[in-house]
Amino acid sequence: MRINVLGVGFDNLTMEEAVAAGTALLHEEGAHYVVTPNPEIVEICRESPEARAAVNGADLVLPDGVGVIKGARMLGTPLKEKTPGIEFASRIMGKMAQEGLSLYLLGAKPGVAEQAAERLRAQYPGLVIAGTHDGYFKEDAPVAEAIRQSGADAVFVCLGAPKQELWMAKNGGATGAHLLCGLGGSLDVFAGTVERAPEFWSRHGLEWFYRLCKEPRRIGRMMKLPLFLVHVRQERGKRG
Repeated sequence: MRINVLGVGFDNLTMEEAVAAGTALLHEEGAHYVVTPNPEIVEICRESPEARAAVNGADLVLPDGVGVIKGARMLGTPLKEKTPGIEFASRIMGKMAQEGLSLYLLGAKPGVAEQAAERLRAQYPGLVIAGTHDGYFKEDAPVAEAIRQSGADAVFVCLGAPKQELWMAKNGGATGAHLLCGLGGSLDVFAGTVERAPEFWSRHGLEWFYRLCKEPRRIGRMMKLPLFLVHVRQERGKRG
């Protein structure tokens, strides 16, 4: 049973449990997709029924960030722990490398996915990069077909929210992959073009603040966090 946080149902799993579930999906028939909503995505889902349906339709809905954890606790339905998408992806790649499985990288600016592929091959010996494609495309079908032709077992879809969630819900089956993961800006981190917050900031739930200091232009997006907490308080009042 999922934990409802403002209309988004989160799977109540530890990181270990989430990785085990994701690895199992890699070996199941058909296409399955994973989403990792943060407060910003939850707010998008509140405003867009289409986005909410795509997020809730995922096989795994994992809480990315301390904001969702705090919100769930405020609502009296705590989640076990945060399961950041980039850490989930790293663990999944480790499992895939052990089995020689293949991964397709989709998203980011031209050249970033290729740069990420080069670094990931070195970091995860045994991991096969089946192909890459930037996020600047207008037609879905040719991209889905390119992934299918590559024979990829998994796809990291890094198109930003809610585009990536909608894309996976619509095109997952056409890719031929067993597991698709929506991972926002993770390709930039894997490529080394964006630095992830140091462990101290992440451990104390301040990764969002570190990113804001590095990229002040994100202030508009970051304002979704206090708005999210306001909506959580309102929801708590209704439930009370």
